[in-house]
Amino acid sequence: MNAIKEARRFIERQPEDESARVLTSLVLALETDRSFELATLYKLDYKAFNLAMDVLREWRLDRYYAGKAKLFDLSFQLNEMAQPKAAASEPPATSS
Repeated sequence: MNAIKEARRFIERQPEDESARVLTSLVLALETDRSFELATLYKLDYKAFNLAMDVLREWRLDRYYAGKAKLFDLSFQLNEMAQPKAAASEPPATSS
């Protein structure tokens, strides 16, 4: 199994897992040319870290691989789902 497909399956199985969120952020950064804090990778356990490294290798080697689109779509959806939760949990702004 290739790393991109494995990452997609990992995120699908455990979307609330911190490792899935880190992988999601990595994928979004790779696809959209946004910055990604490399130190975040060190928060991953060994298996997830290796998966992230494998995703980076595959992304670099095959920039137009069709499986990336599925992984990017899933990562984007997961990120969008997390946004309303974050906004809802913030206290309302007070006016002076």
